[in-house]
Amino acid sequence: MTAEMRVRIRAGDADAFGELFDEHADAIHRHAVWSGGDPAQAEDVVSLTFLEAWRIRQSLRLDGDGLRPWLLGIATNVLRNRQRAARRHREALRRLPVRDTVPDFADEVVARMYNAEQVAAAMAALRSLRRADREVFLLCVWSQLDYAAAAEALSVPVGTVRSRLSRARTRLRALAQQEMAPTRTIPVEQGEYR
Repeated sequence: MTAEMRVRIRAGDADAFGELFDEHADAIHRHAVWSGGDPAQAEDVVSLTFLEAWRIRQSLRLDGDGLRPWLLGIATNVLRNRQRAARRHREALRRLPVRDTVPDFADEVVARMYNAEQVAAAMAALRSLRRADREVFLLCVWSQLDYAAAAEALSVPVGTVRSRLSRARTRLRALAQQEMAPTRTIPVEQGEYR
């Protein structure tokens, strides 16, 4: 990398910075993958590295050989900052009080749906609900909106949301029990079948 290129980068020449990116982005990506092991995170690290390089371009020395060491140093700091932020996030989550949750039958039904046939049956059961009941169920159970938020989303009173959700849960519970009932005959005792 010539001194002229370094001067252009320091001056904020977008074309020079584009050339810098084209030449070194793959190396930064490989470094990030090897450091973090996550290709999606590596893409973020590449972006953040070049954003930071642009931000601190005035600190780039005018002498030296290539710019790869400078960029890899920035990438290493970006990785370190991301790891520190992730650690702080985990620690903050650990400090949060554990919430008492009331298990919902939907969680149990989802846990039992371990193959495509059961998922298809559940979708058929959902489709069998009235449109209004299905919409409330999807908003409250799958999208986890509270009653007030679902009422706002549907422009209906909160009481309507409660009654539709109750009706949908009752109907789905009955359909789920039918679906999970054994359909084969199995021997009970010698020669007897159910």
